[in-house]
Amino acid sequence: MSEVKILNSPAVKNMPWQDKPAGLKNAPVWRYSENPIIKRNPIEGVARIFNSAVAPYEDGFIGVFRGEQTNGIPYVYLGRSKDAIHWEFEPEKVQFVNEKGEPFMPNYAYDPRLVKVEDTYYIIWCGDFFGASIGMAKTQDFKTFTRIENPFIPFNRNAVLFPRKINGKFMLLSRPSDSGHTPFGDIFVSESPDMEYWGHHRHVMSRGSEWWESLKIGGGAAPIETTEGWLLFYHGVCGTCSGYVYSIGGAILDIDNPSIVKYRCTNFLLTPEEEYEERGFVPNVCFPCATIHDSETGRIALYYGCADSYVGLAFTKVDEVVDYIKKNSVTNAVDTSLGLQ
Repeated sequence: MSEVKILNSPAVKNMPWQDKPAGLKNAPVWRYSENPIIKRNPIEGVARIFNSAVAPYEDGFIGVFRGEQTNGIPYVYLGRSKDAIHWEFEPEKVQFVNEKGEPFMPNYAYDPRLVKVEDTYYIIWCGDFFGASIGMAKTQDFKTFTRIENPFIPFNRNAVLFPRKINGKFMLLSRPSDSGHTPFGDIFVSESPDMEYWGHHRHVMSRGSEWWESLKIGGGAAPIETTEGWLLFYHGVCGTCSGYVYSIGGAILDIDNPSIVKYRCTNFLLTPEEEYEERGFVPNVCFPCATIHDSETGRIALYYGCADSYVGLAFTKVDEVVDYIKKNSVTNAVDTSLGLQ
């Protein structure tokens, strides 16, 4: 097995971890035995939390969570934890403000990501800007959440920020869409000098030829910088006679030009198999949104939404998952190009 290292990321000695079970088959990713870690009706007024993102913070962990309210409208809620498994949530949804400090709440917000770049944490979500679009906000203390300009016009979803600048620019993955529940989609990357003006859009990956990602794909957790490139956990979707199925895939992007796919695993890393993944408000969904990773041990904890009803946790090691992706990689000319036509 190659010695793959996590780069430019601090050690997280208190991250959650559970050793690999004996007899693991098919992929080097295993579920936490006590899943789901967040169940239904977690707080007053919220029926379900899922598709959420977490990060190390101070001596513990913090997270932004998709809280599906009992009226059906999703908003972002804040949670804190000492072990990144047991969470305490603030009872009120996150209160966003504009640059003047005035209230500036989105109509709704769902599937948030949380990414630290330099000394600032950015929250990215899907919301409404006269159509499905990307909302963004920043914070340094998790007390004041200041909204910044929407990066794109409608329609777009699944925006994921890289955890550091590349060639001096912020980089953002996204999945252009249409106004409905998109039955298609590829991943693109865009760059910005200031988190306000976005351009130099490049195609990254197309939906795959394998069944599990044949309909559409989208970014998941923030990419992890490694000695092999950017490790990306993403979701792939297929259509069946019973509806969509969301699985988790893996790819490695070029470290300096992330529109170039170096390796792309032809197999899924995780697909709905457990009851909490197969049965729920939206059945058959494994939807990755965040990782916590330790640069010293190479351990990775992957957080994913389960059936639009729960939050699940899975584990892997960076050298094992990268080796598996490389061993089972299938790319095409579109994947490995600079993404221009």
